Amino acid sequence: MLLAAIVLIVNRDDDDGATVSAGSTTTSVAASVLPSTSAPPAALESAAGKPCVARTAPLPTGAPEVDVVVGPPPTALVSKDITVGTGGPVPDKAVVTVNYIGVSCSSGLIFDSSYSRNQPATFPLADVIPGWQQGIPGMNIGGKRLLGIPPDLAYRDQSRPPAIAPQETLWFVIELLDAKTSP
Repeated sequence: MLLAAIVLIVNRDDDDGATVSAGSTTTSVAASVLPSTSAPPAALESAAGKPCVARTAPLPTGAPEVDVVVGPPPTALVSKDITVGTGGPVPDKAVVTVNYIGVSCSSGLIFDSSYSRNQPATFPLADVIPGWQQGIPGMNIGGKRLLGIPPDLAYRDQSRPPAIAPQETLWFVIELLDAKTSP
């Protein structure tokens, strides 16, 4: 099972679990995309200079297609509304509830999806990667947006095995279900 901690910055106590808190809502999620063994993961080769490829794994039930732009990875944030929502726009410092799916540019692998857990994720924008902090504000509730996030707005030189290599560009489709102003 892959997890929301891919996108979220969470406190980790161990490799088997983490707690993500947003206001009065707390959701427990697995904190590792690694098999539960004590062996360290195999190092991933840097994705720097590798082109983006189409999604290679089957979509989870109910998940939208992630239209990865095949070819050279974007060097700036790509933000494209798939569906413009009818609700109000998200402010910069909101707590959002979303369904999402993420695909690694260089491998086409799905590295995380709330659809696979059949449960939306709720978290403050302040706790996510910069690409989400910049790409979600202004989105209308009820909308779906494609984000292409270059490494400098994601995990830079860090890897998240098995699907996110160092210098990986990430592609997401985000479905915005709700947004509340953060206290």
